[in-house]
Amino acid sequence: MQVEVVRSGMVEAVHDVTVAAVAPDGRIIAVAGDRERRCYFRSAAKPIQAAVCLEVGAELTPAETALACASHDGFPVHVEIVRSLLTKAGFTEHDLRCPPAWPLAPGAVRRVAFDGHRTGRRLWHNCSGKHAAMLAASRAAGWDPAAYVDPTHPLQRRITALVEELVEESVDPVGIDGCGVPVFATSVLGIARAYARLGTERRFDAVTGAMRTYPALVSGPGNPDALLAAALGGFAKRGALGCLGVGIPGVVGLAVKVWDGSSRAAGVAAAAALRMLGVVPPGAVKAVDALEHPPVSGGGRVVGEMRVVGGFDR
Repeated sequence: MQVEVVRSGMVEAVHDVTVAAVAPDGRIIAVAGDRERRCYFRSAAKPIQAAVCLEVGAELTPAETALACASHDGFPVHVEIVRSLLTKAGFTEHDLRCPPAWPLAPGAVRRVAFDGHRTGRRLWHNCSGKHAAMLAASRAAGWDPAAYVDPTHPLQRRITALVEELVEESVDPVGIDGCGVPVFATSVLGIARAYARLGTERRFDAVTGAMRTYPALVSGPGNPDALLAAALGGFAKRGALGCLGVGIPGVVGLAVKVWDGSSRAAGVAAAAALRMLGVVPPGAVKAVDALEHPPVSGGGRVVGEMRVVGGFDR
């Protein structure tokens, strides 16, 4: 499967994509591309990380759980929920181990710049909700909060074990994600297996329920994962460099990896794959179609679109 960028009638860019779809019972429904090619799970693994935080005792509201799963845009609602979670758990922004950053959304950056800020903050990092949840979980379990990002920390070992269980394969080599916590290597098919199980097993209801209730907290308005979750009544999570997981409980777990790292192409491919699978409900067709065919602009007007070429191999 490929995603093409068409401008003024000419294809000016092509993104190679692997897509895998898995049924709730673990059966492989469809695959496009190399199902065994490995990639890092990146932030698409956050629902699993959040599930472990809850399992070991972190007391999170549904909104806080959504932020624990989030790559948030850094708008005030995101930041204040993370700040509240930290305060409730007895921590401050300085306890976070994610690096200082500016918000992801340009509108959020303009807002904090207008307020006079000239440097990034840890609280604005898109992974600050996950880090806050890991601090809360470490304290609840009696583990050293200061070392929560260390791969040998008890929390990280439990997360690694659960990721391996859900993807049903080894996650070596375990690397370091952009925010500083361990990141897991797996196949695209493994990610699809994980999302199918997240949407099927009751032990994950608190996580997937929060993601389905608050898709804009998990991401931000207009982002592909938020749009898909809201349209389909499911849950979705994007990761860096073109990784995207989508779950429709009782229906399918879907994983997308764009090999050149294009996040925009990942949303296009996911929307097309869901349409091909026939799982888009009538009321969501318009929203999913818009995501599958985003416009390409030139001179202030639409001069082309992005589109998917090819389909599933099986």
